[in-house]
Amino acid sequence: MIPAEPGVVSAVCDSSDVTEINTSVPLALSGLDAVDWSALTHAYGPAEDVPGLLLARCSGDPEERAAALDALYGNIFHQGSRYPATAAVVPFLARMAADPALPGRAEHLELLAALAIGYDEAHLPGGVAVADWRADVEKVRAQDPEAIRAEYDAWVEAATDEKDRRLRAMRRDLYDHDRQLEAMAAELGAYDAVRGALPALLPLSGDREAAVRAGVAYLLAWFPEAAGESLPHLVPLLDEEREPVVLATLLVAVGLLGDGEPGAELAARIREFLTAGEPVVRWAAATALARLGGRGVEAAVSAEVLSELVAVAEEPGSDTPRVVFHEGDLRGYSAASLTLLAGRFPAEALDAVTGGLAATSGPESFPLATAALRLAFGEPGPDGPGAFTELAEPQRRLVRVLAELDKATWQWANLWGIVRSWGLPTPRDALRAYAGLSEE
Repeated sequence: MIPAEPGVVSAVCDSSDVTEINTSVPLALSGLDAVDWSALTHAYGPAEDVPGLLLARCSGDPEERAAALDALYGNIFHQGSRYPATAAVVPFLARMAADPALPGRAEHLELLAALAIGYDEAHLPGGVAVADWRADVEKVRAQDPEAIRAEYDAWVEAATDEKDRRLRAMRRDLYDHDRQLEAMAAELGAYDAVRGALPALLPLSGDREAAVRAGVAYLLAWFPEAAGESLPHLVPLLDEEREPVVLATLLVAVGLLGDGEPGAELAARIREFLTAGEPVVRWAAATALARLGGRGVEAAVSAEVLSELVAVAEEPGSDTPRVVFHEGDLRGYSAASLTLLAGRFPAEALDAVTGGLAATSGPESFPLATAALRLAFGEPGPDGPGAFTELAEPQRRLVRVLAELDKATWQWANLWGIVRSWGLPTPRDALRAYAGLSEE
């Protein structure tokens, strides 16, 4: 999102005016002026603008609230990054979301989820691997920066030619151990700050606003360490919720939180929704079951689950209501979920995702390309799959579909990176030549 212009923020509330307007500060923002925001940083430096933005989020003017929300996404969540100021904002956002007298509560819940985990597609379809995340931070914390620098120097010296040496030297010079550790600590700190707010947000699952009920279910989905408290609260709602989008969000959230023995019990509960009248509810049930199947719950996977995911991967339908997971991209999420069924339905899953990829363009093609390549060739590797003529026909079909994506889609570096990850040639002309397609 684009940060609001400085004039917009100052028109709302300059940080120097916080003391002057304290008499009108909502209870949810009590203590706002007790935080030394100038000592905390975000994407643009000291976080002195944050109090004004939080106050603007309580405004009765929708445009003022929207500008403040854009600015918050731009500074404490800049392109997915989190900062020292990010965790400090969390308690205020949580209290604002819990206050029924304030506007924008569902938006605050969605922002809290973003602050906790970044872009959710990075954690789908499996959910947040928080134990690995914590271990990665501790590993970096324990590293010796000088030893890492020495390893980089040796790596540069081992370059095979001058071009390779320059590229390696550039990567070495960009490495900053302290900055990396600070960024990782800020991300995990924001995650833990949101986790600390969950007990106060749990009651919102019974809120009168459907968007708030969906928002809190979506938020809870990312905290497996708190599943012992959240699952007993969420599972009974599956039989009570009547709003299709909220029910779909609940189903996906419950599927993301279920593990081990409780997973088998959850699978039986979720399976009932595969025959629901609303397509989005059936999709959500299939998505939840695929994730449980990927976690070793064998009873969760069936032909019905495959059928629902295949239908959405191939054609999600223009009238399908938006579910917040995967930024509302049900086709992309379905493709990712189909990779979890590869062990049981390899041919069907690859065929469906390849067909869905052929019908996409632009950024919508990225998750499908990733899923299709994983289904066709396994995990990515630099060596490549070998000669095109040696590939199996489903693999050749996928390569041809990739090579025939339009030029506008191939202008994205994201697609180049995805294709290169599996050792296939880029740019588009090189892949077309590899596949034996004519030049354009």
